[in-house]
Amino acid sequence: MATIDLGKIKMVWRGTYNNGTAYVVDDVVEYTDTAITSTYICTTASTGNAPSSGGTAHGSWAYMAKGAQGTPTTTRGDIIYRGASADQRLAKGSSGQVLKMGANDPEWGTDAGGLNSQQIFGVGSHTYTKPSGITKIKVYVTAGGASGAGGASSNATDFGGGGGAGGTAIELIPATSINTVSVTVGAGGAGVSGSNNGNAGGSSSFGSYCSATGGGVGRHGNAGFIVGGAGGTATGGDLNLYGGAGSGGSDGANQHLTGGTGGSSYWGGAGLGEAGNGHTGTAAQNAGYNGSGGGGANNTGTSGAGGSGIVVVEEYK
Repeated sequence: MATIDLGKIKMVWRGTYNNGTAYVVDDVVEYTDTAITSTYICTTASTGNAPSSGGTAHGSWAYMAKGAQGTPTTTRGDIIYRGASADQRLAKGSSGQVLKMGANDPEWGTDAGGLNSQQIFGVGSHTYTKPSGITKIKVYVTAGGASGAGGASSNATDFGGGGGAGGTAIELIPATSINTVSVTVGAGGAGVSGSNNGNAGGSSSFGSYCSATGGGVGRHGNAGFIVGGAGGTATGGDLNLYGGAGSGGSDGANQHLTGGTGGSSYWGGAGLGEAGNGHTGTAAQNAGYNGSGGGGANNTGTSGAGGSGIVVVEEYK
């Protein structure tokens, strides 16, 4: 008849592992390794062969149940991440910081940047105020465009030249030391009629950083050699762009021509020239926009007004 050892028909709980205790097969212990408390079962009788995170140290033990590491967090907002060998605590960051990766582990840092907001200024004198947290700004300074020239009244085939566009300065400026900056935005030239050249556009500036001059005027339709106005210039920017020149008109050619179109600014929006035989465009069609030049008039119409300048400030963190 078989002999049954009633003392070994089930696992035997032996409590916390002790290095000096002799363990036999099916003994079960609790052991803490790398900050994780787990349960192990003895597979080979031994003394002094501790379990390990591998679960098979000296062939004596095997995992029964792996425990969870106790949380290393201490403060609301802490983050747990896996470190080189165990879970680690990343203490909460400061307001406005962003989470980013270091060489191997996450860390808090300043916002890497990006467009946050912008301010746009129209004709007149203004004060730019930098919002909190902005570290750099990109400024676009465009001057006013000139109006087109008059078509003169003595000849139905006379057409004025188009007005030139204002120049544009573009500059990226470190803004940590900026609080306020004075801003000036030039107006566009007013439209004219008859034997009048156009009106020039006004200059624009962003403090002492950069500035642009207004578009130049073209000649009226009975002046001979009916050129359009020259584009304005810019200084101080990382990019200093000329405004587009207005196109020429005509002095006594034929009634199927048109006044010169205005020059286009960095932003576009040049005005149309007026056609002959009474085909006068609308004021909106003939006008320039955002620093562009206005179109030239026919002999009976009024030339397109120049577009008002514009200053745009993009704000980056």
